Amino acid sequence: MLHLVLYNPEIPQNTGNIGRLCAITQSRLHLIHPLGFKITDKQIRRSGMDYWHKLDLHHHDDWEAFRASPHAPKRLWLFTTKSEKAYWNVAYNQDDGLLFGNEGHGAPDWLHHELEASRITIPQANPEMRSLNLSTAAGIATYEALRQLR
Repeated sequence: MLHLVLYNPEIPQNTGNIGRLCAITQSRLHLIHPLGFKITDKQIRRSGMDYWHKLDLHHHDDWEAFRASPHAPKRLWLFTTKSEKAYWNVAYNQDDGLLFGNEGHGAPDWLHHELEASRITIPQANPEMRSLNLSTAAGIATYEALRQLR
């Protein structure tokens, strides 16, 4: 099983789209609180539509609770613009977690430090652009990992 991990997501539509992606790919979604919205928001229901009830969803109060969870992935890959290692140069394993920071600030510095050896990026042809949309990045990462695993 593949895990998608969202650290303090802020935009409900992105989380809803990623939830739909997880339901379709039979991946587990981990939401690390606090969230920037309520899970019952109209936008998340709309984005996840009828897929939300089929989602393998796990909520975690904070990073420590996530790491202590028996449902957490065995290994994490932190997707960030602050890495030179491309996501396609990684050999993904079953039970890996693809970790994404939030839309406004990415992952905090302490998390970058903790996962220094497993930081990867989706290369950008235009360095003037900040980054991809969170749900787009999650889709790209998920399908590369699944391509390798299947």
